[in-house]
Amino acid sequence: MTTPPSEERPARSDRSPWNWLLLVPIVIPLLTPLYNAEEPRLFGFPLFYWLQLAFIILGVTATTIVYQVGKKRSGR
Repeated sequence: MTTPPSEERPARSDRSPWNWLLLVPIVIPLLTPLYNAEEPRLFGFPLFYWLQLAFIILGVTATTIVYQVGKKRSGR
């Protein structure tokens, strides 16, 4: 099977460097020394529990930024 010349192939829209931002919410929770403690407490909750919620917010924020930038670049 031969590939068509580059002028006939559609441009890929998933090659944005902003996609690298999606690695942040994956890698940060894997750094267990960040939350391997009980203090400080927030509203009585140990660090582990409220930091897990912060990781969710980080993931949603990163995904939203990548989506919005990708939407603007594709012209939709």
